[in-house]
Order: sequence, then structure tokens, then C-alpha cells
Amino acid sequence: MHTARSYLHALVGGPAALPNLSEVSVLPFESVCALGHEQVVYCHDAESGLRAIIAIHDSSLGPALGGCRLYDYATEADALKDVLRLSRGMTYKAAVAGLDLGGGKSVIIGDRSIKSEALFRAFGRFIDSLGGRYITAEDMNTNVTDMDTIRRETRWVTGVNVQAGGSGDPSPVTAWGVFHGIKAALEVVYGTSEVGGRTVAIQGLGNVGYWLARYLREEGANLVFTDIDRSRIDRAITELGGSFVEGDQWYETQCDVLAPCAIGGIINSRTIPRVRAPIIAGGANNVLEDEIADSERLAEQNITYAPDYVINAGGLMSVYAELHQLPHQKAMDDARGIFDTVKNVLGKAQAEGTSSIEASNRIAQERIAAVRSTKRLWTGRV
Repeated sequence: MHTARSYLHALVGGPAALPNLSEVSVLPFESVCALGHEQVVYCHDAESGLRAIIAIHDSSLGPALGGCRLYDYATEADALKDVLRLSRGMTYKAAVAGLDLGGGKSVIIGDRSIKSEALFRAFGRFIDSLGGRYITAEDMNTNVTDMDTIRRETRWVTGVNVQAGGSGDPSPVTAWGVFHGIKAALEVVYGTSEVGGRTVAIQGLGNVGYWLARYLREEGANLVFTDIDRSRIDRAITELGGSFVEGDQWYETQCDVLAPCAIGGIINSRTIPRVRAPIIAGGANNVLEDEIADSERLAEQNITYAPDYVINAGGLMSVYAELHQLPHQKAMDDARGIFDTVKNVLGKAQAEGTSSIEASNRIAQERIAAVRSTKRLWTGRV
């Protein structure tokens, strides 16, 4: 039998100022309330070994959609902190992108060795029990095959196999949006969006990082890579050219753009003084360890930061198109529009004398508040 415990917090009024996550209590209910989440569900299935958390941040704009991340967290508190932060980011991502979706995310605790049909089917049953309030998709260490397995238990899943009517891996669309976001940042900083001849240092050559490298190389960019998996670096250099740096040397790369495409929290008080690039723009989520303080530090050093949830929204556009049975090209066209969105956010930040993350947060909050305040008319449907 499955067991689950759910923490529910009803939002009152508009979005509050965002707290520093490093100061959030590890007590689950206090954390849920502090970050303004509507619902957090702990999922356990003894037979398959499933231990998962589903977080629904805000459903004002629509059902909460966000990927399922598989990660071997050191503690349950770390898993909770990650899923809360990721789901809040999805709320803002959908809001700024103009999509009718809320923000959600899920994490399964463990490494890749725990993957099994039983585990993902059990997880699918938990998703199904939420009745469409949460829709899942791929994320770190999960793939199309895993989504296909979840689909056997629930229809509330996207990113499934193309042969099954899904959109498949959203990574190429995510990377396409990041590519155009980088072009926007280049135009703001250099006065031209031309990629040819610019040097971009990519951290992480998973699906998004590799596709981004392909798009950049096709436009004549010079590439520098780093990844914990040397085979990924070798593949990229063989197929695309470029060079590599070891580990933390990436921060000090003399380049035009640092493009983080791996884990979050890597731009912080310890690493910012090492950055030599005038632009940080990549596909990773939650790049800033401390959203407010680190964005201010970047601004003080005259480093232009393209907010992660703005620039990497292409993947969400891909699964949104799948959800509404829209053609793949629609998702690619929408991801191309991230150029204008990033340019608008950076322009707003400059005009208001604030950080780019504060500017994008305000855009998201204003849209959510406007829709939330819209009077709902009774239609007679039940």
C-alpha cells in the first residue's frame, strides 16, 4: 500500500518577498509556508523503494507543471529545499513566458541504480492521485523512457516518446531558447547579437549543454568546455571543436559568456570574485546560491546575468505545446522569442537601477497577481 503525507498552505494575497533559502527552516511545514507553496506531498512505496517529494508552488495561472529530478540527496532536508526552490522557479518561469501554467516540481531521492518499472509506476500513481494539479516531465537523471513508464499509470505526464504522441526530449528546445537568450545578452552588453567570434564557456555537457554548444558552433562561436565526465568533453571537442578547462578553472575563463548548464548554486559569494566574463547566461536552474545577495554582487561587478528561469524556459514551452497538442515548430518559435524576453528583463533592470533577477521576479509577480485577482464567473459546471 502507498502512504503519503501532505502539507497544504493556502496563499493569501499577492506573492510575498522571497526569503533567503539558506535561512529557511528545515521543518517541512514552516518551509512550505515560508516560500508560499500551496501543497507538498511526500510519497513512499516500500516495495519499489520510492521516496519522492512533489511540490506545487502556485496554480494561479494553471496546473503546476515541472520535471521530475532523480538525485541522491545527502539528507531529506536537502531534497525538500531543492524541490521547493525548483517549483517556485517553475511558477516564475511560466509567468514570465506568458504560459497558462503554474509551478511544480518533483524529486525522487536516490541514484540511477534505483530506477525500475515498479518505481516509476508507483510514482505515476501518486501523480495521478493529484487529479491533474501537478504534471511531470523529464529533469536531471530522468528521460523519455522514464516518462513513458509513468504514463502507464497517469495521463498527467509530458515529454513522452514521439511515437506515443509526445514531444520527446525537450532539451533541444531548451537549448534553442538559451542560445537566443545569450544573443540578447550579447546585444545588451556589446550592442550586437552576433555570436560569431565570441567565446562561450559551457559548464556541463548533458543534453542541454551539448545542444547549446551545437547551436553556438553553427553560428561561429569559440567554445570552451568543462564537465565532470571527461567522455562528454572528448565527444564535444571531436564533433564541434573547442578546448576545455578543468573544474573550477571554468569560473576564471577569459570569455564573453559563462554558460552554466549543470547544477545550481554555483554562482555565489565564493565564486563571483573569480568571474572574468561580462555575461552569465546558461541552461542550469537556480544558478545563484542566494538569489538576492548574489544578484546584487553581480550587478556591483558589472556582470550581466540572464535570470535562469527566463532564459531556460524553452523546455517548458516544449512540454506546454505537447500538452495542448501544438506542433513542435510552435515550441521552437516560442523559444526563439526568449531573445525579446531576456532583452526586456535586462532593459527593465537597467532602467530601474535594480538587478535582473529582481526585475524578472517583479514581472512574474505582477502577472500572477493580475490573474489571481480576476473575478471568476460561475458557469454552472461541476
